[in-house]
This record gives sequence, C-alpha cells and structure tokens, in this order.
Amino acid sequence: MSGEMDKPLISLHLVDSDSSLAKVPDEAPKVGILGSGDFARSLATRLVGSGFKVVVGSRNPKRTAGLFPSAAQVTFQEEAVSSPEVIFVAVFREHYSSLCSLSEQLAGKILVDVSNPTEQEHLQHRESNAEYLASLFPTCTVVKAFNVISAWTLQAGPRDGNRQVPICSDQPEAKRAVSEMALTMGFMPMDMGSLASAREVEAMPLRLLPAWKVPTLLALGLFVCFYAYNFVRDVLQPYMQESQNKFFKLPVSVVNTTLPCVAYVLLSLVYLPGVLAAALQLRRGTKYQRFPDWLDHWLQHRKQIGLLSFFCAALHALYSFCLPLRRAHRYDLVNLAVKQVLANKSHLWVEEEVWRMEIYLSLGVLALGTLSLLAVTSLPSIANSLNWREFSFVQCVATSSAGNTDSGTRRPEFQSQDPHLPALHHQTSFLGSRSFCCSLVPVPTPYGHEDLSWTR
Repeated sequence: MSGEMDKPLISLHLVDSDSSLAKVPDEAPKVGILGSGDFARSLATRLVGSGFKVVVGSRNPKRTAGLFPSAAQVTFQEEAVSSPEVIFVAVFREHYSSLCSLSEQLAGKILVDVSNPTEQEHLQHRESNAEYLASLFPTCTVVKAFNVISAWTLQAGPRDGNRQVPICSDQPEAKRAVSEMALTMGFMPMDMGSLASAREVEAMPLRLLPAWKVPTLLALGLFVCFYAYNFVRDVLQPYMQESQNKFFKLPVSVVNTTLPCVAYVLLSLVYLPGVLAAALQLRRGTKYQRFPDWLDHWLQHRKQIGLLSFFCAALHALYSFCLPLRRAHRYDLVNLAVKQVLANKSHLWVEEEVWRMEIYLSLGVLALGTLSLLAVTSLPSIANSLNWREFSFVQCVATSSAGNTDSGTRRPEFQSQDPHLPALHHQTSFLGSRSFCCSLVPVPTPYGHEDLSWTR
C-alpha cells in the first residue's frame, strides 16, 4: 500500500492531443548528443529536466564535463552513440564529415539535426543541412527539429519563447518518436512533411517578421506622404505667405494630424480587397478560380494592415492627450485670456464649438474602443479561448460598428489560396475568422479575421 502511495499522481510526460496521460516508463529513455557547444548544453539541461538519460559525446570530455548537468554523462563520441536510439547532432555543417568515422555505430539510429545555416550559407547551398547529413549517413534516419528553438528557451522553458517545433523527416516513425520527445520537453511539435521541407524549416530563423515587411513599408510610405502634405499646409504655407514661424508644430501637432489619416487609409485597405475579390468572382461567375497573386497577397496581409491601423489610432489618442501639456498651448491660453480682458469680455462660450468637440471626442473614443476590441480578439491566446459563436458575435458587433452591415452565420470552410501552405487548414483559428456574413467574398475585418467560404 505504501508503495502505491509513493507513486506520482501524474505522469512526467505531457498530455497528448487525445487528452490521455502517457504511462510512466520503467526506465528513462536514453538520448545521445553529439557536440559540446551552448546549444548542446542547453539541450542536455532540458532533456535531463524532462526525465531523459543523456549521454554527451565530446572530443575532449574531461574539459567539457563540468559545463553539463551532473546527471548527464559526458564521454567520447564513440561511446556516446553506442546505446541511444535517438541522437541529437549539435555540430556545424562543416563538421559533419568528422562524424563519418561513426557510420557503423550510427547505422539504423535516428539523427536529429538541430543546426541552422547562416544567410550566406543558405543561399550558397542548394540542399539543406539535414539533407546533407542524410547523404553522409544513408543507413540512418535523419529528422530536422529544434532548430527554431533558442538555447535560452531550452534552459528557461517554453514559456519564454515559441513552443512550436517544426519537424520533418522521410520516416513517419522517426517523426513520431521525436514529436513525443518534444511533447515531453514541453514543446508543441508541428509536422512539416518530408525531409525535403528541411530547407524551408532552416529558413525560418533567418526571417525577420516576413509577413510585416510589406504592410510596414506601406504604413511608412503613407505616413511620409501625409506628413509632407500637413507640413506644407500647416507650417510652410503660413511661413511663406504670412511670415508666421510655426515650425514648433513638427514634433507633435503635425505628427498628430498625420496619424489619423494613415489609420483611415490603412483601415480602408483592409476592406478594399474583399470588394475587389467580390467583383472579380462576379465577373468570372465562379469562386473556384485562384485569385491573382497581388490580390492573394493583399488578402493575406490584411491582419497586419489592420493592426498597423490600430497602432496609428492608438498613437493619435496618446498624442491628443499630450497636446494640452505643450508649452505652446499654455502660451495660447494666456494670450487668449489677455485678448479677452482687453476686449472687456467676461464670458467666452461658443455653443457650436463646444458641442462639436464633445461629439468628436465621444466618437473618437468609441472608434478606438472598437479597434481595440478587434485587436485584442486577433491575439491567438484570446481567439483560442473563445468558441466559434462567441468569436462570431464579437467580430460581427465590432465590424457592424465600423460600417459592415452584412449578417448571417455559417460554418467556415477555409481553403488556402497559397499552394505552399498545405497545413494551413488546421492552423487558422486566429488567422481566418470563425465568423462571417452572407456574401460572395471573404468577410473582411480590420485584423484579417475572415472566411474564405461563400453562400450558395
């Protein structure tokens, strides 16, 4: 009885997708690591903390043993690869050839390639690091995984970084084994297909916000154009015609006048591609033909454009609150008071201006609140916490207040326009809306929440 009470209530393994607890193994599985760099040390720390027995292969084990956890065994490479069935290759591509002497010991084992090429190496080599490793060890099964996880994330845990781990291999059993290890370590495996996808997986760490490049350049271009126009109208023209020096308006006033213009244009660019898609489908008489590439990319960037619109609107609100804090505003109040005294006016009140400002502020707050609601519900953590009906209600209410009068509900049937995204169907809980209205086109919202399905 006492032995039963000493057993843990929950397995050390994480809950899988079927919400079933994995059984605690009688013996901890043994995992090998080839390499003694920073990533190898962080990987060993994470594996030991997840309940694995770790054997590290190093060319100089005596010098590197103190850098690894005490529970990890640091030995020579020949001994490290003898017993484990899964071995992590944590060395650079140029050092792969030095492992060829271990070909006999590595035969039939699973090699997990965690390396990343530099941008120059990625452009120089046609084959990925994983494919090159597979060519050197044809008797082994190579799996590409954990290359998008940083050493800091491995040490601190998945809470401080992205939990997704893209995995690709030509052998389903090997992918399943590495996926179970990733789950046990606290990460979320993502099947990327065969080893031919390794080049795409290795390119992920080289990209810096690829989906935001075009929307950001668009927002910057609009800001420069509107800023130049407002500068000429509010600063340069009074200076040239009336010799009034108003260059002090450049840091705050001109920027504050420019931001809402950019926000309005960006918001219109969120809805415009849906109208164009509707006209194109009506002209073609079918919904099954692919959109042109420019329209397809435009539709895919609507979420980023909408978020940039919200960003500009939020900055406009902050700048507006800062306007009364300026020294120039205080001088204007003093000058107005002096003019009122000189004019012998005891009461200054313009009813029309008062009502205009009150209505302006009220509508501005409501508009910003609507954009904030759409922005918050576009976050993956928030969108995934809502069911389809709740998400539909929030989106319909928000878009209706923004001028979208379409209504109706139906289950989404998402079909990607991009042939390079075969797995996008089950990853669109927040990229594609779970709510839409009766229309011939995807229902546009300012943050890319859309449905690419149509009414009959």
